[in-house]
Amino acid sequence: MTDTEIEITAELVRDLLREQHPDLAGLAIREVAGGWGNQMWRLGDELAVRMQRMDPTPELQLKERRWLPVLAPRLPLPVPTPVRFGEPSERFPKHWTVMTWVPGEPLDHGLISRGDHAADTLADFLRALHVEAPAEAPIATDRGAHPSDCTDGFENFFRAVAPDDIATDVRAVWDEAVAARAWEGPPVWVHGDLHPANVVVSDGTLSGIVDFGAMFAGDPAWDLAAAWLLLPAGTASRFFDVYAQADEAAIRRARGLAALKCLFLILMGQNGDRGLPGGKPHWGPVGRAALERVLKGV
Repeated sequence: MTDTEIEITAELVRDLLREQHPDLAGLAIREVAGGWGNQMWRLGDELAVRMQRMDPTPELQLKERRWLPVLAPRLPLPVPTPVRFGEPSERFPKHWTVMTWVPGEPLDHGLISRGDHAADTLADFLRALHVEAPAEAPIATDRGAHPSDCTDGFENFFRAVAPDDIATDVRAVWDEAVAARAWEGPPVWVHGDLHPANVVVSDGTLSGIVDFGAMFAGDPAWDLAAAWLLLPAGTASRFFDVYAQADEAAIRRARGLAALKCLFLILMGQNGDRGLPGGKPHWGPVGRAALERVLKGV
């Protein structure tokens, strides 16, 4: 088998723990559904093992190892924090990390019923995250740019999946984002990949944020798109009022980027129907519902 074809099983995870962290090897191991670039295994009640799978390089895990311990103490929601490092070996030639477990249900399988509370919670979280990043913070290579620099990606997604009945409206939102003034502040910390599978909910509201592998220093609009991707209809305005740091240009950029991400979710749903790697069949309806919120703008 090639590296990407290695089957990751509970037995493999336990063997790796025995080799590198034997004091953890006796804990219960349970597979966590989902994941693409990495596969997650619950370890006991308070930990998880994050196994590099589809990601071609360890860069994303190494970023989390380096920066999450710096960010986590000042964030108002639980986030996974690395506690042990697993290094490539003959048994498994990729990186893996033992992290704290963030309890809750992924939003792509859950529901937010307390919309105002979730809007306030997300706004407070992003206000705490979006502070000026140090000079050595990572810079994104595939996201983080102004929407005008992302037109190829938008066009690809748009041609592939934009619903005919709303295609004109989707393009109008994107054109407004492309025309919006660029971010003029210093680069701030950005999660970079806030979508329904990367947040967890409990008691009807947001209760944790996961998967920081895409984090970068740059334009906060990439996270502000979450106002439509994550929150129920009618709560985006409340989110921006509480966040209180986004001008009209930032909101237009964020709305266009939300449309881009919705098209991606819809495409991933189609990939799932075709059995392609990384396909998530249930993401199609999730993306369409979010796109409807984007077009309403509230």
